[in-house]
Amino acid sequence: MIKQLTKAEEEIMQVLWQLEEGNVKDIIEVLSHPKPAYNTVSTIIRILETKEFVTHRQEGKGYIYFPIVKKAEYSNSSLNKLVENYFQGSFKNMVSFFVKKNDIDLKDMEALLNEIKKNKDE
Repeated sequence: MIKQLTKAEEEIMQVLWQLEEGNVKDIIEVLSHPKPAYNTVSTIIRILETKEFVTHRQEGKGYIYFPIVKKAEYSNSSLNKLVENYFQGSFKNMVSFFVKKNDIDLKDMEALLNEIKKNKDE
């Protein structure tokens, strides 16, 4: 089971998934304003290493960090947790909820069903 991330940890992971690898300075460059302090990002990366989401290699005097958990793997785990916690473990309940709350029209629903069918056939 993949551990859940805090909002700050997830933000750093999103950047690392995008960059594929980078040092703390590279990560800060991609983050939106206001930019967090170098030490803050460095601490979050160490936490992500402890949680086994990130690892590093030494390059010169510094480290290059890269994800060891794939984005799709984390997304799937998070979605499953959401369905379990809020929709009694039923994807049908979740889809029904989003259809009602987001006023999805028939065209969008058909496109969604076609996408699901296509992915299932692959």
